[in-house]
Amino acid sequence: MKINGIHHVSALTANAQKNVDFYRQILGLKLVKKTVNQDDPSMYHLFYGDEVASPGTELTFFEIPMLARRLDGTNAISRTGLIVTSEEALTFWEKRFEEKGVKKETASLRGGRPALKFTDPEGQQLFLTVEPSVQDGAKPPVHDEIPADFAIRGLGPVELTVAEADKTISVLTSILGFTEKAREQSNDGEIVTIFESGQGGAGTEIHV
Repeated sequence: MKINGIHHVSALTANAQKNVDFYRQILGLKLVKKTVNQDDPSMYHLFYGDEVASPGTELTFFEIPMLARRLDGTNAISRTGLIVTSEEALTFWEKRFEEKGVKKETASLRGGRPALKFTDPEGQQLFLTVEPSVQDGAKPPVHDEIPADFAIRGLGPVELTVAEADKTISVLTSILGFTEKAREQSNDGEIVTIFESGQGGAGTEIHV
């Protein structure tokens, strides 16, 4: 089996309204659907994506009101990437994050692409990365304060932190059909292995 990319990434929030305030109002993503957890109908499930909810653009959140504060650890998605189409867009977002008080780092390279790490109000770690070629059919979400050329277009690379990488790498390559693209050293000295599937591009990468 070989998959073509990542359909969506799901995370948790303690407050659905504050989550919408950040991901819709600050990041400009479209709230494409609000539903509930099928296993627990008392739990909201929020879906964000591009203007037409294209596959591969969606970031979703389950609301758990008593959710504990996020702590860094292993065996987890440690950071989720989102795509913009130019370095000019990263400059726009750096300025916007400063104006809105969003915690961020200095732009740097990640997986060979310019990237901007930032954190949402609950500690969810994300980054913007440049991918000039986005998938067919994806349309930038409409937002009064964000020009279409600078809008977030969907999911980028997903970063996994694991205590022992061998088994995870085996699943990615032997079962899911990912191929190793590159290795790089992170700022803290850890070796990051980059895998991609489908036709390549930021939206098909997993970093381990």
